[in-house]
Formats: sequence, C-alpha cells, structure tokens
Amino acid sequence: MSDGPVAEPEEGPDGEYEVPTRWLPGTGAYAELDEDAYIEGALILSIGGAQQSHVDLRHPGRVFYEYLQRIANVIDLAAPPGAALRVLHLGAGALTLVRYVQATRPGSRQVAVDLEAELLDFVLDAMPLPEGTSCEIVAGDAADAVLEQPDAAFDVVVLDIFAGADAPAHLTGPDFAAHLLRVCADDGVVLVNVGDDPPLAFARAQSRQLSALASATAVLTEAAMVDGGQAGNVIVAARRTAWPADWTPALLAAGPHPAAVLTGPDLARFEEPPT
Repeated sequence: MSDGPVAEPEEGPDGEYEVPTRWLPGTGAYAELDEDAYIEGALILSIGGAQQSHVDLRHPGRVFYEYLQRIANVIDLAAPPGAALRVLHLGAGALTLVRYVQATRPGSRQVAVDLEAELLDFVLDAMPLPEGTSCEIVAGDAADAVLEQPDAAFDVVVLDIFAGADAPAHLTGPDFAAHLLRVCADDGVVLVNVGDDPPLAFARAQSRQLSALASATAVLTEAAMVDGGQAGNVIVAARRTAWPADWTPALLAAGPHPAAVLTGPDLARFEEPPT
C-alpha cells in the first residue's frame, strides 16, 4: 500500500492541538494521538489511556521507545546498509517500524498485520505512510496471516503483540513459533517482543521455546533486567542459521545503554525457570 505525504498535527480554533480520537470496537477502548511535548512533530498513540507507540513524523529514522530501538538495531544488521528487506510486522501499532524500514531501507517490501481494523484506519488517516512506502496492510489475526505466507518469504519477522502471560494462547505456543521461523529466510531473523513482570517467567519460557526450535537464539534487553527483578521488555531474536559473531558486539555498542545481549551460556542461565 502506498500512501500520501505525512500529515502534520492540526491546530484547533483556539490554536491548540486537536487530539484525534477513534473508538476501537474490537479493543473496547478509545485510541488517541497526542503531540509529544518534547519532540516537535512527534505523536504518541495511546489506547485506553495507555501509551502504545511513538512516531517522529519528521524523522522516521529515529525510534523513541527503547525496545523498538533494540529491534531496529537488529534490522540494521540484517542486510548491508540501505539494502531493501522483506519485513513482516505482526502487531502494527502506529506503524513505527514500517516507517523506520522505509526511511533506512527504501524499496523494502513490507506487510503489517493488526487484528483491529479501526486502529489501522485511524493511524493511516492521521499519519499516512511516507510516499513510496511499499507495505501491504492486513486487518486480521496474526496466526492466520502467517499461515498464508510461503516459506522463507521474509528477511525479518517482528512479533509485537503480547505483554505477559495473558497473551492469546494461539500466539504463544510452539506451533505458531515454528511458523514464524518457517516464513523467515535462512539468513533472516525473527524478533519477538515480550513485555513481562518479575521474575520474567513468561519471557524466559518464550526464549526457551524459540531456542528449542531455532538454530540460534539471543535475548536483547536492558542489563538491569537480566536477573529478573525488574519489569520491562525482552526481545528474543531467533535464526534458522548460526548467530553471526559480529552481531553481539555491534548490538552491545548500539544500545540503548546499559544493554545486554545474551547468547550461549548466558542465554541458557536466563532461560532457566525462576525458582
């Protein structure tokens, strides 16, 4: 899907920013877009009052949320700089990563899937994708969308849907994880964002599951989260081939800091069920 130029925030009759809102029937909550008080031209998507996504309209190559920065840093390594990629986004949000890929790798072919059709319409109405973006927008269940994809269809697969153990069961089991790897190219990478609370039992289980299926797995997170005493986001990266040796130092250097990139014995210790 190719959309028109990026929309700028609009002012109301009193000179203040008018907050776009939309009722999401599937979610049972309102979505709204607020101006970022500190970054000019950036908007924050909230659903039910909880912040979900951040988009810097003027600089889409910048990513604000730390966990998305970690995902973006892996995408940066997935091919030589500027080379186009095939990317599947499961959980679209405000299409922040779609915009990032287009800004850093023009010509990439992308697919973005979200269960809430009204959210997709709301985001695209308020913040159209940059001109030239090639992204198929799919309203539907992530599992159904993945089943329809051919083998090795994508260089990067991003799953950013659930937080904690209350996630939909059909998106957290080994069958779905196997399909994520199936649609990923041999030298590609699957990236799963897991939000969790101490002691990170769900995140550890998701990492163990992918490690059992993939040839190589790594965990990217904030260093203070490794011991399981802090809530936050864990990125599980899985590959059908070996983990490139130069990726770990590159990701540690890229941050956000303090960063942890767990592989080998460190990953095995992280994956142990909490006692």
